[in-house]
Amino acid sequence: MPLFFRKRKPSEEARKRLEYQMCLAKEAGADDILDISKCELSEIPFGAFATCKVLQKKVLIVHTNHLTSLLPKSCSLLSLATIKVLDLHANQLAGLPEDVGQLTALQVLNVEKNQLTHLPRSIGNLVQLQTLNVKDNRLKELPDSLGELRSLRTLDVSENDVQRLPQMLAHVRTLETLSLDAASMVYPPQDVCGAGTAAVQQFLCRESGLEYYPPSQYLLPVLEQDGAGAEPSRDSPDGPADRWSREEVEWQNRFSDYEKRKEQKTLEKLEFPLASLELGQREHAQLLQQHSSEKEEVLQTVRQEQSRLEQGLSERQRHLDTEIRMERLMSITQEESENLRRREIASAMQHMLTESCRNRLIQMAYESQRQNLVRQACSSMAEMDERFQQVLSWQQMDQNKAISQILQESAMQKAAFEALQVKKDLMHRQIRNQEMVSEQRWALSNLLQQLLKEKAQREQELRELLTELEAKSEAKQENYWLIQYQRLLNQKPLSLRLQEEGMERQLVALLVELSAEHYLPLFAHHRLSLDVLSRMRPGDLAKVGVSEAGLQHEILRRVQELLDVARTQPGSEPGPPAGPSCLWGPRARHLPSASQRPATPRPVPSPQAQVVFLNCGHVCCCQQCCQPLRTCPLCRQQIAQRLRIYHSS
Repeated sequence: MPLFFRKRKPSEEARKRLEYQMCLAKEAGADDILDISKCELSEIPFGAFATCKVLQKKVLIVHTNHLTSLLPKSCSLLSLATIKVLDLHANQLAGLPEDVGQLTALQVLNVEKNQLTHLPRSIGNLVQLQTLNVKDNRLKELPDSLGELRSLRTLDVSENDVQRLPQMLAHVRTLETLSLDAASMVYPPQDVCGAGTAAVQQFLCRESGLEYYPPSQYLLPVLEQDGAGAEPSRDSPDGPADRWSREEVEWQNRFSDYEKRKEQKTLEKLEFPLASLELGQREHAQLLQQHSSEKEEVLQTVRQEQSRLEQGLSERQRHLDTEIRMERLMSITQEESENLRRREIASAMQHMLTESCRNRLIQMAYESQRQNLVRQACSSMAEMDERFQQVLSWQQMDQNKAISQILQESAMQKAAFEALQVKKDLMHRQIRNQEMVSEQRWALSNLLQQLLKEKAQREQELRELLTELEAKSEAKQENYWLIQYQRLLNQKPLSLRLQEEGMERQLVALLVELSAEHYLPLFAHHRLSLDVLSRMRPGDLAKVGVSEAGLQHEILRRVQELLDVARTQPGSEPGPPAGPSCLWGPRARHLPSASQRPATPRPVPSPQAQVVFLNCGHVCCCQQCCQPLRTCPLCRQQIAQRLRIYHSS
């Protein structure tokens, strides 16, 4: 169920029908029926309760609506105390009020085709209820208080989830028709339920230890009560019939007690004469045998016994005659009861006709009196209208004055409010401008601080980069290049091989002969020739990178021998000159590969390197050779920028 819902609004046709039925019920001479069915009601209006209470309605018909509750707020069931027929079928009722037992005059209750899940226990207080229809609901069990409905004649519990009938239903002796779903019953069994109402009542009576009697023996008081009405104490022609019904019930009780006593006495009397006769015969035989003289006394005793027996038989005959007369009085046939009912209905109709005539006379007197009152009320209303118009004119004048004064005051207040509002707007605008300026200042200050931090960071990075570049460009530049060169020994560049190939063949053969071919890159880098070596000393070779002292002397000695041989043989000349000055220049020639020689010692950096490659920082090329290069020859990274190095003299 939703938390918030809107009541269904009835259509225009339904609203007109409700108004028509309410007006029809309030008309003079209207019957005792209030019919507000098919009006699309979600609850019974308060006016219906008031109409039933004031006009003493007997029949309330509210079927085919959208009712979810019988009793709306601020209403009481005592307003329906005179209702005898209540028709609520084809609605959406989820339950009946717990105090539904206050409708003591109710005789017919129809709640078919609703959503009832239980019946209140107070339903047993409806002592005059004769018809209860709860067909097509959601009932799972019936309350035991149904056994207190001593006037119930028709009960319909079909098309529900009921599987057991209350055992107290056996006390409803007037039940003539019981409708249920026999196929789904558990108690009583299905075969008993399928056999009819009488079989079900007999089964319940056996279970309760009661004796079963047909409903016809108990219906007459109910019918008399129905005809007599709820108040038999009134002075009406139905009073004697009500007294006769009570006497009939008393006679039935007495007759049942009498039947029981009669059977008991019959058995006692049958046993008593036989025993007394046998005793008399024995005594008489003994007297004849023993005392013949006492014969007269015995005969006298026998006569007394006979007289006593005759007296008992005569009394018994009188009792039987009395019983027969009582049985004749009690043997009222169905035809006589129907005749009696017809006579009572006729008397009731006669009483109703007399009452209607009396009511008509009263209504006519009431109409005449009402017309007089209406005329008087009209005249008084005319006078009141004149006075009221005069008072209204005075009030209109005062109202116009007050309105003009209020308008003036409101105009003044509006002007003052506008001025105050303009002042406030200016103040708020200034405050907003100041806030915006302060926010902009704060943002600019943060931006400035961030820029200063970035500037300092960039300056620091540039200083570090310049420091690193300066360190590389100075004396330690040689070691840095050698370290980089050591990493690329296994991948000797083409330019270095070209320089090695440009060396003198005699010098290369000399180094190979001395097993010093690993010094070829050093000799090629420093452009050492036979002529240059002839002017060098062992210390100079050590500076170049030849660390073995014996090898230094052997190289210098062999070079000197080669030069001497060349001088003595003018036709022989030394090999070609060394290659270009730059290691990576385009004029470099191929040299023997490093894979054909052992690992080289640490080389000496070239004095001709004049350019620093960024971002890697390698210094390995001269100004002329660096122009066509796009990647660093040492690390193969892209060259972003070139820096020229100038050596101090």
